[in-house]
Amino acid sequence: MTYYLLKIAITTALIVAISEIAKRSTLAGAILASIPLISVLAMLWLYVDTKDVDKVGTLATSVFWLVLPSLALFVSLPLLLKQGLNFYLSMGLSIGITVMCYFLMLTVLGHFGVKL
Repeated sequence: MTYYLLKIAITTALIVAISEIAKRSTLAGAILASIPLISVLAMLWLYVDTKDVDKVGTLATSVFWLVLPSLALFVSLPLLLKQGLNFYLSMGLSIGITVMCYFLMLTVLGHFGVKL
């Protein structure tokens, strides 16, 4: 149980730290947020928990393919905000667009025989 709480504390602390840094410097916050800290932590925790390098490799491959459609959020959100849409509406629409891109990516990958 202590290990589980430690994992939650470290992961949460990183997210809070990045958001606090971004208040002071959006560039520094963006640099830190763009580093795949959550992915690295997930792979680390998976390895520590299972010692299974095949699972870690499969997770890393899946993350690679799914990073591509996630970029839709970072394109659509600023565009919607520049159009004057409310922040929450823009965020919701951007998330919806991103979800559609995930489904599209999974369909395309499936067509080419890539299984995640």
